[in-house]
Amino acid sequence: MMPAPVRIERLATGGDGVGKLADGRTAFVPRTAPGDLVTLTDVRLAKRFARAQLGQLLEASPQRAEPACPHYDRDECGGCQLQHLTYPAQLDARRSFAGEALRRLARLDVPDPPIEPAERTLGYRTKITLAAAQGRIGLHRYGRSAAIFDLEWCHITAPVLNQLWTVVRSARSQLPEGLEQIVLRLDRTGGRHLLALVAGTRVWTRAGGMARALAEAGVPAVLWWQPEGGVPRIVGGRPGAGIPPGVFEQVNPEMGDRVRAYAVEMLGSAAGRTVWDLYAGVGDTTAMLAASGARVESVEIDPRAVAQAERTGPAASRHVGAVETVAGTLPAPDLVVTNPPRTGMDAAVPSVLRERAPARIVYVSCDPATLARDMGRLAPVYRLTAARCFDLFPQTAHVETVAVLERM
Repeated sequence: MMPAPVRIERLATGGDGVGKLADGRTAFVPRTAPGDLVTLTDVRLAKRFARAQLGQLLEASPQRAEPACPHYDRDECGGCQLQHLTYPAQLDARRSFAGEALRRLARLDVPDPPIEPAERTLGYRTKITLAAAQGRIGLHRYGRSAAIFDLEWCHITAPVLNQLWTVVRSARSQLPEGLEQIVLRLDRTGGRHLLALVAGTRVWTRAGGMARALAEAGVPAVLWWQPEGGVPRIVGGRPGAGIPPGVFEQVNPEMGDRVRAYAVEMLGSAAGRTVWDLYAGVGDTTAMLAASGARVESVEIDPRAVAQAERTGPAASRHVGAVETVAGTLPAPDLVVTNPPRTGMDAAVPSVLRERAPARIVYVSCDPATLARDMGRLAPVYRLTAARCFDLFPQTAHVETVAVLERM
């Protein structure tokens, strides 16, 4: 007997549609939109919920859109989760992911935060990471991390990197043996980079051939080789002044600049005050704070990022190390900006912040769940006074959130 059709009510964090089975269990169904009426296949039941796949689309939601990328449906690409939604529906979904985390995990009675739309919804990424296995080089299929399909063109990645990838694909015989991953990166100067990560320590003996193929095609790039457990080194092309591909940098620079400007604005007047810039990366926020007259204590674990900040940024007190190790040794802050990775702050960091008690903390987050968790850890001393989302990752279920916390 076929299961009864399910009406999709909303989207869950991560992008799956949410509906109710006839027995009352919540069903999570990828690639569906609020308002869809669907049949389900591959239904896997748990005690209180179920996971399923979209069978037939009986009634399409007005929030549905035709995906721009052929890989999205044809290859079940896992790089995007919301490309089947209109852009306004995507914005609403991302706002709801942030709001739900604040209400459910931080236990705050707040509405969904407003969201700043992206300047571009396609072709915005300046970095793409491709997996190599079973003779294929590409992206993982949705929900199947072991399954890889051959990528032709990624529609959310900058065209100049797609053009580079087109030539690399045609010259793939020049790639190194033992290849596990390729990173394509566009730096701030417009320079292209290709980083090849290999199993073991097999040397990239054909790097010269790849460099010549790229130059002849009019897409020269700096070629980097990284052995297992080692550090990247240049093996082809002419190095420029750009940031090396292994150093973290925002993949949507235009929107990243807007996030940074908003975070510094919400910090308030910093002139003459001691400001901590935690998880500082290559020092962009540190530079803005220093330019405003702040005394900046900048903390970053990656020495390559700190070296880049030293080369290009203004004078600041820079510390190389884990924030949870360094923060307790710094001069007491008046204000703090923190921009941790997706995993959020180590549990020791909120403890230090509560003890040092700066007047204001501006928290830049790429994961609403870890933001909400860390806010809970700060809650005895701090309260949320403002939150705003920024759409750094159109077509995906990811959202950037800036939260402003005031000392009570």
